[in-house]
Amino acid sequence: MSQSITLVVFEDPGHAWVRFSKKRLAELGIADKISAYSYQNGTNAFIEEDCDLSTLANALRERGYEIKYMTNRTNRQSKIRNFDRYHYE
Repeated sequence: MSQSITLVVFEDPGHAWVRFSKKRLAELGIADKISAYSYQNGTNAFIEEDCDLSTLANALRERGYEIKYMTNRTNRQSKIRNFDRYHYE
């Protein structure tokens, strides 16, 4: 039986990101595979949709997760763009 996880997608007119715990990225063994096109703020990473999201989704599926997405859209530029670029520590 697979487990389900819901990923929250934050979308602005030009791009989208999925919020995901940096600790969980490390637990999945992919913290060092996320690019600087993603962002971070506090304990969360904001995984960009084009390349990094597939890395996350593949890692989750490999561990038996069924992924669901919940989208949060804005017509303005997202504040995520002002966060620090992601870097693996």
